Amino acid sequence: MAGLYLRHPASLAHDTGAHPERADRVRAVEATLAARDWLGWEVRDAPAATDDQLLRVHPPEHLERVAAACAAGRALDLDTPVVPDSWPAALHAAGGACALVDALCSGTADTGFAALRPPGHHCEPDRAMGFCLLSNAAVAARHALAAHGLERVVILDWDVHHGNGTQAAFYDSAEVLFVSLHQWPFYPGSGAAGETGTGAGEGYTLNLPQPAGSGPAEWLAALDGAALPAARHHRPQLILVSAGYDAHRADPLGGCRLETATYRELAERVAALGAELDAPVGALLEGGYDLDALAGSVAETMVGLTG
Repeated sequence: MAGLYLRHPASLAHDTGAHPERADRVRAVEATLAARDWLGWEVRDAPAATDDQLLRVHPPEHLERVAAACAAGRALDLDTPVVPDSWPAALHAAGGACALVDALCSGTADTGFAALRPPGHHCEPDRAMGFCLLSNAAVAARHALAAHGLERVVILDWDVHHGNGTQAAFYDSAEVLFVSLHQWPFYPGSGAAGETGTGAGEGYTLNLPQPAGSGPAEWLAALDGAALPAARHHRPQLILVSAGYDAHRADPLGGCRLETATYRELAERVAALGAELDAPVGALLEGGYDLDALAGSVAETMVGLTG
């Protein structure tokens, strides 16, 4: 299979100092992949997102507010420091997510991984938070619907923290099925099993909360027993993975016990479903703060995606 790895130097210029979500994350991933000849994947720089792409999810006031905060170097909240270079980094992270969709929907790539930062799944349509400035996965899914005429998309989020921002973007929509495996109760406080959508979106949000201390057996059982059957029922034309790695046992911010090899198993099973449904699968980098665990787990995910 032809894999596409999307990156951009702007991800390194988003300088958060000693913050857990820091440029060393991408450096560690790319050092590991470069030592393995990028696993044979094509490596390409990500474009910046366009206003049209962003405005499908975020109101203009959000974009103006975040851009102004970055220009001033003014933190958006206690967890989300920014510098002037943070805004270009966010634009390339969201734009890379859309470029991944373009490659998958056009057939120029069979699978892909957008290893860009800042991450996105905590950013709500009108609120940046939790290290996230733009809602990358939501922007990508809306791009798939609007630019490629897709009718059904699945977003599977396996970050240890619930993807409240992605959920908020589609909570009243039947076009995108949002499925989240995450530690709960935990930051950001959302993600209870009873959160299932509203209006036309009722039943199109599936939260699969996992207790602290849960490990590969529990997470894989939730994937096989609930996440993949729900995704199959939705009949997606595209599957996007919000790929966080902070459920790894070595991660300093999470409280779960996944192994590096678990991420290969997760990716293999999602890729198999994609092959069954003729729905390409692409992944976007979210969390993961132990550098060795992160780098190894991203590589294992990429191996799993290529079957």
